[in-house]
Amino acid sequence: MQLRLKELDMDWKVVTAIVASTLTLTVGHYHHFFAHTSYDRMLLYLGVPLLIVLLIFRESPARYGFQIGDWKAGLALTVVSCGVMAIVIMFVARTETFRNYYTLRANPGIPLPLDTALDLFGWEFLFRGFLLFALFPVCGPYAILLQAVPFSIAHFGKPELETLSCIFGGSGFGYVAWRTRSFLYPFLIHWFIATLTVLVASGAFR
Repeated sequence: MQLRLKELDMDWKVVTAIVASTLTLTVGHYHHFFAHTSYDRMLLYLGVPLLIVLLIFRESPARYGFQIGDWKAGLALTVVSCGVMAIVIMFVARTETFRNYYTLRANPGIPLPLDTALDLFGWEFLFRGFLLFALFPVCGPYAILLQAVPFSIAHFGKPELETLSCIFGGSGFGYVAWRTRSFLYPFLIHWFIATLTVLVASGAFR
């Protein structure tokens, strides 16, 4: 049976977002351009999608969550999420698997909070900005779940429990981004979780 491409009727922006996200994750896994991985991720996960939005889509980054959005809902969701996750992390991050993995990453060469922020700002824009808001017009609410799939896969190699939780955590981040129309609040939550996890796992809180 001959495949007729016109019958697929795919949105070219959605196709571009999916392909670009996949390629940036792949390149980021196999190649390193700077001394710190966080710099690589700022280039690939923030710089590349922003250039696509501005130069190819010719749209405002605000359309893809690069804005303050609903700050009242954002702050409320951020505070509640961080409070709940702080309790979880104080137990989970003390397990042997987390200690073995994160103790080696407790001294990145630049201040840990800054390293985590640089690492996750681009990470969150890629998933909870660029990919989520590109998918939403054609996938609807399923976009919240769909963007969490590559997010979970990108955690392969990290502690198993963390990776298993990513489909739920990533979907939660996606909901916060959709609710606030901004990726900044998922970034703040993720930054808090990641920084506290490293600190607890490395023995900063004994």
